[in-house]
Amino acid sequence: MKINWKVRFKNPVFLFQLLLTALTPALAYTGLSWEGLTTWTSLWDLVVQAYSNPFLSGLIVIALYNQITDPMTKGFSDSKLALSYDKPKEDAKW
Repeated sequence: MKINWKVRFKNPVFLFQLLLTALTPALAYTGLSWEGLTTWTSLWDLVVQAYSNPFLSGLIVIALYNQITDPMTKGFSDSKLALSYDKPKEDAKW
């Protein structure tokens, strides 16, 4: 299993997706909305509540697995091309 973590963590879109992947199931399960997270304490309470619940923790792990895997490659690894990147690939100009 090889994943180019160095490049993924340089991509702000990937980081934002990880945050959403980890928080959205917790918000849905607890019945909260993004507007309910008005303080750092409320965010921390949500994180503690989410990760102390085995069912919700399992949902978050599954969501993170779905976020990290590349459906265009066989198995769990990044493609050889993606592993060769030093920075996120920019879109080709049409």
